[in-house]
Parts: sequence; C-alpha cells; structure tokens
Amino acid sequence: MPDSQPQPPSSSNPSGSSGQPDPAALLLCGARLTDGRTVDVRLGGGRIEAVGTAGSLTPGPGRKGAARVDLGGYLLLAAPAEPHAHSDTALSAEQPGPVSYAPEDVQRRATEAALLQLGHGATAVRAHVRVGDVQGLGSLGAVLQARRSLRGLAELTTVAMPRLLTGVAGADGLAMLRDALKMGASVVGGCPDLDPDPTGYVEAVLEVASEHGCPVDLHTDAADPARLSRLAAMAGGLRPGVTIGPCAGLARLNTEAASRLADQLAAAGVTVVCLPQGGCGGADRRGTAPVRLLRAAGVRVAAGSGALRDVSNPVGRGDPLEAAYLLASAHGLRPEDAYDAVSASARAVLGLPEVRVEAGFPAELLAVRGDRLSGVLSLAYSRIVVHRGRVVARTSAVREYCNSSAAAAELGLPRQGRTELS
Repeated sequence: MPDSQPQPPSSSNPSGSSGQPDPAALLLCGARLTDGRTVDVRLGGGRIEAVGTAGSLTPGPGRKGAARVDLGGYLLLAAPAEPHAHSDTALSAEQPGPVSYAPEDVQRRATEAALLQLGHGATAVRAHVRVGDVQGLGSLGAVLQARRSLRGLAELTTVAMPRLLTGVAGADGLAMLRDALKMGASVVGGCPDLDPDPTGYVEAVLEVASEHGCPVDLHTDAADPARLSRLAAMAGGLRPGVTIGPCAGLARLNTEAASRLADQLAAAGVTVVCLPQGGCGGADRRGTAPVRLLRAAGVRVAAGSGALRDVSNPVGRGDPLEAAYLLASAHGLRPEDAYDAVSASARAVLGLPEVRVEAGFPAELLAVRGDRLSGVLSLAYSRIVVHRGRVVARTSAVREYCNSSAAAAELGLPRQGRTELS
C-alpha cells in the first residue's frame, strides 16, 4: 500500500469519471459503516458532500429537497472495481458453435456483462480485449462502443491484447497495438507466455507503453521464475505502472523461490491481480496466486473475476464480493483485506482515486444488507450501487419460509417476508 496518505480529490471532476456528474443531491439515510457508526451521507456533484450522525443532514444550502434512500440495515462501503474482465468473450459459453466476434455480438455481450458486474457493485471495469488475428480491431471497436453506451452507469476501460509481438508475425501485432491505442484503448497488454520470445514481447509492450504514457497489464501464469524475474527488472520504475496476473504459477513454486520473486515484484512496484473465482485460460493454469505471501512482501494485490460465463469458466459470476469471500474463506485474508483487494487496490490498478465514506471523496459506493463486513461477504444478497452520486443499480432479495410465523414469533426472530408460502 502507498506510504503517503491520500487526500480527497480537489479537481473539477472529483469522481475521476468522464462526463459531467449529476448535480442533484442524494441523502443516504441510516447507513452503517465498518467502524460501527450509523450515519447519513449527502451526495452531490459526483462526490460525498457530508457525513453526519443519523438524522442530522439536510439537503444543503440552495436546495429545496433531495432524494432520500433509506439504508437502515445496510452496510455502506466504497464500491468495488473489476480489474480483470474479458468483455469480448463474456456470456458466450452457451452459444452453439464457435464464439461470434461480429461487432454487434461483441457489443451486446460486453454491455450485458458490464451491467451484470454493475449490479454486483463494480462501478468501474477494465476489459482485456484481443486485437489482431481474426478479430482485427473489430472487437475493440465494439467494446469501445459499449463503453459509450454505458456512460453515466459505469466506467469501462480497455486493454489491447495482441497475440504476437516478435519476429515477422509480430510486426503486424505491433502495428495493430499502436492502432488500438489510437482508437481509444487506454492500456497496453497481452500474454507474453504465448509468444516465441516472451522477453522480447515484454520489451515491445513496455516500449509502446512508454511512447504513449499508458499503463501495462500483462497476462502471465508466472510459472517460470527466471522469466518473471526478468519481467520485474524491466518493469521497475515504469509509470503509470505495470500490472500482471493471474500469476497462479507462483503458488506452485517452493516458498523460497516464490518469496524471492515477491520481493522483486515489490521492489519494481508491480501489482498482481489474482483470480480466485477461476482463471481465464485453460484448465491446466487454474489456481490462485499466493496472496498472503505477496502481501507480506509488500506487493499490492488486487482481485478480479476473470472469465464471465465463457469457455474458460462457463459458470463465472463476475462478482467482486465472491472474489473477496474466496480470499477470506480459502486463502486466510481478513475480511477487511479481502475487500480491499476488490475495492481500494482494484481502483488503484485502474488509476482511479481512492474512495472513503468521508466528505470530499468520490461518490462511488455500495450498500449491502448486513451490519458487518464478514456477514456481507457471506450473504451479500441485497445491494444498492451508487455511481457518480446517483443510484444506478438495485438488487433486492427476500427469503420466506413456509408456516414460519409461529416459530418466528416464539423465538423473536426477524421476518423478511410479508406473506406465508402455501
């Protein structure tokens, strides 16, 4: 984590989003925070204007009224972000035959996938999109069109992923990569493990990223210690930064080798995005990076969802809270650290400003029914999502039991449903 303490954004667009935020006020009433306080939160202009004790806030000067959202029974959190999505192949597992890369199909799938992830709480998504080969730049153009259609609902950014960048075949990939950045891709990426010259691939990516001043996000299993060590050495000091993932191969190395590589990644400032819900490649590369070892070495670790119901993971959910749940339940992270991996650390990967439930910070929030973070990660059913200061998604779940009235009354149990099941 950074040594310096982040300050509330002071720019004219504090939410870090494109476009103009909604200026209307919104009062979130009776929300519980992770420190146990119950508060009202006033939003306006895409940011948090004020946080006060429950019942203490008004719409604010110059406003006759404000929309109110009752968050009694909800825990209010900084919204998660999705740092590793595959929007061009999402939701394609159940389609007969080969995946269609027709632009209209890709745009439809990318839009639907982003909305599904928004419903889970992710107000920002980084989509890894293949360029070159049979797709050319068509898939990228389709995802960029989906991005435009989602404006005001969610932020969708794209990573251009060429297959080859070295040798004779790589010349076309390199030209395609530069064209992708001109089209609107904002991150340089790819999978060096698939190139005949992985080191040359990384060198080419870093050179293009340096030319354009954009971040790097590379797919690697990280199973080859020497190759990963070279990557860390080359990536050190590059700004605005290098991210790698899912790095499941690190977990298959002995502890000494993995610890040495973790120290090198930390020294180089490389971020690791793990995929606890499943990989985004073949079954032989499944697994999760050793998150506790990496964090202990000082590596920033974020968590993504990876494949969303495509051939790599036909049951992928794209739910950041499920990723956090798995980090806590299967990998031993504290609930607070697990949620950080899908929120603060994930936002940092995307270059977005930090969010806190404090005045001056971006109004990117997620309210989940529950009173503690551990309970929220266990049973995250009902959710209210706020992006740029307005509610953009709601999910409401009610559980009812047959003939439960007598037992509930006798034991004093709360009832969610108003009707009896017959």
